[in-house]
Amino acid sequence: MKIEWYGAASSHRRKWSALRSWSAFRGWSAFLCAWIGMMVIIGLATTTWAVEKSVSEEILDIMKDRGDINTDDYEALKKKAAAEREASTDWKAYWKSGLRVERTDGRFKSRWGGRVMLDWAAIDSESDFEEQLEAAGESAPLKGNGVEFRRIRLFTDGLIDDAVGYKVQVDFVGQDVDLKDIYLQRVNVPLLGRIRVGHFKEAFSLEEQTSSKYITFMERSLPVAAFAPGRNTGLGVGHTAADKRLRWDLGVFYDVGDDGDFFADYNNFQVTARAAGQPWYQDKRHFLHVGLGYSHLFRDEDEADARLRFRARPEAHITDVRLANTGRFLADNADKLNPEVALVYGPFSIQGEYFLTLTDASDVDDPTFQGWYAFGSWFITGESRSYKQSSASFDRVKPNNDFVMDGSGWGAWELAARYSTVDLSDEAIEGGEQTNITGGLNWYMDAHTRLMLNYVYADLEDRDEVEDNDASIVQARFQIDF
Repeated sequence: MKIEWYGAASSHRRKWSALRSWSAFRGWSAFLCAWIGMMVIIGLATTTWAVEKSVSEEILDIMKDRGDINTDDYEALKKKAAAEREASTDWKAYWKSGLRVERTDGRFKSRWGGRVMLDWAAIDSESDFEEQLEAAGESAPLKGNGVEFRRIRLFTDGLIDDAVGYKVQVDFVGQDVDLKDIYLQRVNVPLLGRIRVGHFKEAFSLEEQTSSKYITFMERSLPVAAFAPGRNTGLGVGHTAADKRLRWDLGVFYDVGDDGDFFADYNNFQVTARAAGQPWYQDKRHFLHVGLGYSHLFRDEDEADARLRFRARPEAHITDVRLANTGRFLADNADKLNPEVALVYGPFSIQGEYFLTLTDASDVDDPTFQGWYAFGSWFITGESRSYKQSSASFDRVKPNNDFVMDGSGWGAWELAARYSTVDLSDEAIEGGEQTNITGGLNWYMDAHTRLMLNYVYADLEDRDEVEDNDASIVQARFQIDF
């Protein structure tokens, strides 16, 4: 090992590196402890402390009390019945889209898995565009190339006694641990279906509800990034109806993001609802999805820490620049409305959403913001986009033939194109109007491995202190999940 010294600056770098390493170590330790602790709790919760007799054993006891069976036969059959009872509470582990651990009596079921997404991107823009954005408060570069791990996640979820469910999911990107999902839920509740409490996604937007493992493009569209609330901490209820072709959800959440917690003497919460489903369903390859989402944001117009802000990256995560950005502004409340539609017809599909945000913000004349996107996709190899009725969102694509090196299978190939726009300029806010055109090629080597290639043309207009300009982005992703 070679160690070189470069004075005070190097000392600061070494200290910062040590702090990052310690943070990563603490993050991993906390995750492992939480994981082990939850499994211990689940194990204790599902352990039969008082051994209950099986039906066979109770029948044998009754027969003995009545004198219908002699002692030798009773003892022999009692041992067999006890052996059968013990065998029924054994554990089994197997692989099915990830590791699964279950009790053979069905009282406990769990899944263990994760995902890794590695991105490469190259962005080209004019130097004066980058300088003007920096002067407007965007400090990150908008020109260059590089790589990043977009997501490195581990999760476990499960069900106890067909009644209590749980999930823990964290992301290790950036040598830190970000809280994603951590919740408990009661299922099969009359009328309400499911009651969930913890940190999870608010029910808003079809593209947001669809897992990052299954979205058609590398990044979600501009208006989804700008307006969809994502994960927050709260309480939600939801159920299916009409033979599971309709899904509804309602929840109350604190706006906490990945931090997971909040405490203050001002309003910072929201009520969010969504109803979505399949009004037309021919089969799994031919159906229509429609939905409507609504969210009311409660804020405090006199509290600076409760300010609103809407912004979006240019559909490329590798840069922190937001071309369209309202900046923070005081507001008393806001309303978001989100109609959604998608049609799958064999290998072809189209999808679109509209977003309208009305603000009660007298300091900036109550601006209204909006955006929409639409895209189409075609599976050249004949597959279809899969749908998950339990969440009214899209699911895993399974190739007709997995890729095989000998050429006997080539996986699934998908072409896609998207138009998305967001308008964040209204009244006293001049956050800009951004329009993106994206082309995509996806290669699903198998159901759990995907290569993605995107080209994005991003155009910005009407942002304060920034001249109208554009940027071009080429990016690729290798993704594997289990």
